[in-house]
Order: sequence, then structure tokens, then C-alpha cells
Amino acid sequence: MFGNYLIGLREGLEASLVVCILIAYLVKTGRRDALRPVWIGIGVAVAISLGFGFALEFGSQELTFEAQELLGGSLSILAVGLVTWMVFWMRRTARHLKSELHGKLDAALQMGTGALVATAILAVGREGLETALFVWASVRASSDGSSGPLIGVLLGIATAMVLGWLFYRGALRINLAKFFKWTGLMLVIVAAGVLAYGVHDLQEARFLGGLANKAFDISATIPPDSWYGTLLKGVFNFQPDPTVIQVTVWALYLIPTLGLFLAPVGFGRSVGVKEQKATDEKAGSGGGEARGDDGAVPDGERVRDGARGTGSRSVGDKS
Repeated sequence: MFGNYLIGLREGLEASLVVCILIAYLVKTGRRDALRPVWIGIGVAVAISLGFGFALEFGSQELTFEAQELLGGSLSILAVGLVTWMVFWMRRTARHLKSELHGKLDAALQMGTGALVATAILAVGREGLETALFVWASVRASSDGSSGPLIGVLLGIATAMVLGWLFYRGALRINLAKFFKWTGLMLVIVAAGVLAYGVHDLQEARFLGGLANKAFDISATIPPDSWYGTLLKGVFNFQPDPTVIQVTVWALYLIPTLGLFLAPVGFGRSVGVKEQKATDEKAGSGGGEARGDDGAVPDGERVRDGARGTGSRSVGDKS
């Protein structure tokens, strides 16, 4: 349950921050008239994400067992690829996220209402679709027939929404760079378990062989139905009797991915960081913002700046 809570918290907080940045920028710049189309776009993005999740869950139930396992395994591997890309993307570009969204909003404001709706859909929808896919894959991997994994995800998303609201109101300030670093680290470990489970699905679908070739079997030592077996499965998608291919794929993914993720920040930056900095300075985003110890601008402080212009008014108030 904790692993699924972490997924909901991490993915939900990213989406919440995107929403906060969009809304705070419009309020600060006096464009409250643009709030309605942005909220419409956010609502459409959420609906699309939920629809995608329902389609994954209920659409797969009409398939044969082999087809279900093939689909589940393929989507699990795709989800791991997407979440890995997202973790490294956030690590590299989190400090420029605000200016990037502001630039897109400025362009959309000049183009009209339709462009504002589309901008909100794209900004939030990407996070929502990634979240739906990875949550579905993770819940499927760690589910034991109970509602615990899904409850964990929902609690994580609910926590993220509360944190996002507190960021916007300026009531909470944390070092988001460190938060995303440690949650990203845990997410890579969870993703490794989802990847191994996806490979097992492909083996059960007879797409891959070696299903009977076990790497080890410690079911007697760590029974799957014990409290600690359930805990390990819920957090790390641990399996006491994995196949050789599962263990091999798990290690080949986890070791190099953790090595790259834990490398110094400068190692993970793209070649175009200098160009991005120049763009930020030109856009006026780097002027008077204070940076944290690790070089990232605290997003809580950014959102506070955006919301400060609202005084005691709520987001939905009219100018």
C-alpha cells in the first residue's frame, strides 16, 4: 500500500504544481478572465485520464487470460519506461518548469480561449495519462485481491491535492528539489518491481519462455500471505519465487538506473542547460528569485509569489 501511496503522492503532486503555476500566473498578471477556460482544460484532462484508467481496467477483462497477460505485461513495461523518463525529466528541468509553463500561457493568451483550453489539457493531461498508466500497472502488480493498493493511490493523490492547495495559499514551504529526489529514488525501485512483474506476465502469456526456471524460491521463509510478505510485495512488488529472467531484467534496470539517478546533478543536465538559462533570463524568470541550497528555486516560494497578488481573495473571484 505504501508503494502505491508514494506513486499517487509523487504523480499527483506534479500535476498539482502544474495547476498551481498556471492559476497563480494568471491571477498575478491580472488575467482572471482566462481562469475559466484553463479550469475547463484541467477538467477535460482529468476526465480523459480517468477514462483511460477505466478503459485499461474494464476493457482488459473481456480478453482471454493469455491476452490479458500479454496486454498487462506490455503496458507495465511501457509504464516503467514512461515513469523513468518522467523521473529524469523532472530531475533535469524542474527548475525551468515555471518559465516553460509561463511561456506557453503567454502564447495561448494571445491566441484566444481555445488555445488556453488546449494548453491546460496538454500540461495536465500528460501528467494524468502517465499517472493512470503507471498506477494501473502498479496496482495490478501489487494487488492481492484487496482494495488496499487502490486506496493507497487515492490517499496519495488526495495528499498531493492538499499539498498543492497549501503551496498556492503560501501556507507550506518545503524543498521540492529534495522531495522529488527522494521520491524519485523510491519510484525507480517501485518501477523495477513493476518491470519484473510485467516480464512475468509476458511469460504467463507464453510470449517469453522460462516460466518454470526459478532463480530461487524462499516462499517458506517469506510466505506471500504473511504480514511481512504482503508488506514487501506492496512496497517493492517483491516475489518470493521469481524466474531467472525476472531477476535478470530487474537487476539490469535497477542498477544502472539508480547509478544515473544518484549521479551528481551536473552529470544529468542536458547539453542545452546554458541555452535554457538564457531563455529564462530573457523571460524575466530568473530576476529576483531566491534559489535553494541545491540550485533549485523552491517551488513553494514560487507559488507563493504567484498567489501573493491575490491578497485574501480566492482563485475564483472576479477582478
